Amino acid sequence: MGKAKVKRASTVIDMTAMCDVSFLLLTFFVLTATARQPETLMVDTPASTTLDKLPDDNLSIITVGDNGKVFFTIKNPNVREMTLKNMSAKYGVAFSEEDYKKFKSLEDFGVPFKQVRALLSLEPAKRTIEVQPGIPVDSTEELSNELYHWVQQARLATVEFNRDRESEDKNFTNPGAMTVAIKADAEEKYAVMNLIIETLRNQKQNKFSFVTGLRQEK
Repeated sequence: MGKAKVKRASTVIDMTAMCDVSFLLLTFFVLTATARQPETLMVDTPASTTLDKLPDDNLSIITVGDNGKVFFTIKNPNVREMTLKNMSAKYGVAFSEEDYKKFKSLEDFGVPFKQVRALLSLEPAKRTIEVQPGIPVDSTEELSNELYHWVQQARLATVEFNRDRESEDKNFTNPGAMTVAIKADAEEKYAVMNLIIETLRNQKQNKFSFVTGLRQEK
């Protein structure tokens, strides 16, 4: 008597649905992702073994390099726009709504305040290190020390923004004051760095971070 043949089940798995989901997710991330803008002033930071990371938000960075040029970065775009409005009132320089929109998308900058509008009028690809001489900084608290007032107004804008967001969203945890970090070239001269630190201390900003590269322990 012959053996009954058992019908074998197909081992083919239909991957169509999974592929559809994968492409939908990929499309979503591509359309919603924000491209990271390259830094205008690239610096070779000193090395250290510190593993502490800077926050993604509530942060500003003072970059020093290229023989003393000073650039300023405000991470939060909304705080960035509010800071420019504060600086506009302090220095008496008017900006259009289009200017504020452009500045909101500006990752970093390094020009005297009266040249900000000219910088914003340039195409992003032309806002290079060659056309930005750096933000003026000295040991005073006068308007001539523009870095002092950029940091001060950014701190005030951060407090205002966080307070407004806290009143609108009860689940929002207010992070408090803005974190200030200094990112300097390892070969930068002491005199310039001393002006930066003095500028922060003059406005009671005694706590700040230094950005370094990672060095492996021996």
